[in-house]
Amino acid sequence: MAKPALSDPVTLRLPVDVLAQVETIAETCERTRSWVIVRALRLYLAGEGQEILSIRRGRDQIAAGEAHDLDDVMRELEAIVAGKAA
Repeated sequence: MAKPALSDPVTLRLPVDVLAQVETIAETCERTRSWVIVRALRLYLAGEGQEILSIRRGRDQIAAGEAHDLDDVMRELEAIVAGKAA
C-alpha cells in the first residue's frame, strides 16, 4: 500500500494527561504517537469536524444568496397542501 503524502511537521503542545494516554495507546498498539494522534484527528474530522464544515458551507451559501426564506417556503408548502386537499 502506498504511503499517504505528508505535510511539513506540525508542533503541538498537549495537556500532560492527554499525552500520557496517547503514549500508552501507542505503546499498546505498537504504533507511533503520530499514528495515534492522526487517527484521533481523523475521527474528530469525520464527526464534529464535518458538522462544523457543513455549517460553514451553509453560511457561505447564505452569503452568496443561495438560500430561501423559511416563511416563503412554508407558504408554498401550505399552498401545495391546500390545493391537493381541495
